[in-house]
Amino acid sequence: MYFDDVESLLALDDKRAQYLWFQIGWQKNRRIKGITVHIRIKNHKIWIEEDWTEEGIATDLLNAGVPQSDIVLAFHPPSDAYGGKLRALTEFATA
Repeated sequence: MYFDDVESLLALDDKRAQYLWFQIGWQKNRRIKGITVHIRIKNHKIWIEEDWTEEGIATDLLNAGVPQSDIVLAFHPPSDAYGGKLRALTEFATA
C-alpha cells in the first residue's frame, strides 16, 4: 500500500492568541506531522515559537512594518547553561 496525502493546515485561535501552520498526513507509508510555523501573542509582542520557512516569518513581519522590538524569536533559548543571554544576541526583542 502506498499513500501520498499530506495536508497543510492552519489552526487559528484568536481567544488564546495562538496561530499554527502545520502538515499532517501520509507519505510513502510514513506518518507525516509537523509544525511549520507557530506564532503567539504574549505581553504585546509577537513570539515566533517555531519557524521552518525558508525566508523566515520574522522577515515577513519586518517587511510588513512590524518593529524588531515587537518580535521575539522564542525558538532561541533565553540563556545558556552558563547564564549567557543567547536571545539577546539577536537583533530582536528578548521577551
